[in-house]
Amino acid sequence: MNSESIAVVGAGTMGAGIAQVGVEAGFRVNLIDVKEEFVSRGIQSIRGFLEKKVAKGKMTSEQCASALDRLTGHVDVKSGVRDVVMVVEAVFENIDLKHEMFKTLDECCPAEVILASNTSTLSISKIAQAAKQHPERVIGTHYFSPVPLMRLVEVVRGEATTDAIAEQTIALVRKLGKTPIVIKDVPGFVVNRLLCLLYNEAASMVEQGIATPADIDAAVKLGCNWPMGVTEIMDMAGVDVVLLALKAMYEMTGEERYKPTKLLSEMVEQKKLGKKTGEGFYSYAAK
Repeated sequence: MNSESIAVVGAGTMGAGIAQVGVEAGFRVNLIDVKEEFVSRGIQSIRGFLEKKVAKGKMTSEQCASALDRLTGHVDVKSGVRDVVMVVEAVFENIDLKHEMFKTLDECCPAEVILASNTSTLSISKIAQAAKQHPERVIGTHYFSPVPLMRLVEVVRGEATTDAIAEQTIALVRKLGKTPIVIKDVPGFVVNRLLCLLYNEAASMVEQGIATPADIDAAVKLGCNWPMGVTEIMDMAGVDVVLLALKAMYEMTGEERYKPTKLLSEMVEQKKLGKKTGEGFYSYAAK
């Protein structure tokens, strides 16, 4: 096991972002996904971000090349997790998919390898149930988007997580240049437990005609000194991602305040998912 090597499963926005901070921090990173095209897209995304840093003078060409040399793509999980100290799972937010992945990881990885989930809402204890051999090494490491810029990582202990695994995870998160906070395994953890309520209320105000997205965003930016507005954040994260998070929170808590407002479901049905589809609460077609 190499203490300077980690694996990231899932080469999408979050997985690529986690892999990027890993190589920038000096780790060797294996980026894993089910198809070569997904892996290539993730690596190209990382390359693009690093090259922008070079253009802005925030990184030298040599540092960029060195970081990319530490990045390797894989489509086979078993080879991708070989000789790593930690595996960070960043696949789609679906408990069945995560169970399948953690079952595989538990079978592939030696007992001392940390198995971390980047889930934003799902229970770490429930995810760990799939790791029947060693559930004690499963922990949550919830990064925030865009990962290279956001400093926080919510470190979430499941019922079986040991003190040693928690301490090692905190140390690794700090080596990645992030600030960890350790919290209990509760639905939504801290940030999403708060944000889901804001997302739902903002969408409800738009739906009821109380305020426009622009007015809501101006209110929190000028009145609360937020750098971004609530509907702007939803468009950046993806309205579909927001809807899934709210549904998960509602199912897990049974609290009506988390029941998704009708507007969010309608927007997802209409493919108004935000920046990634060119339209959400705002239009990005001309941008």
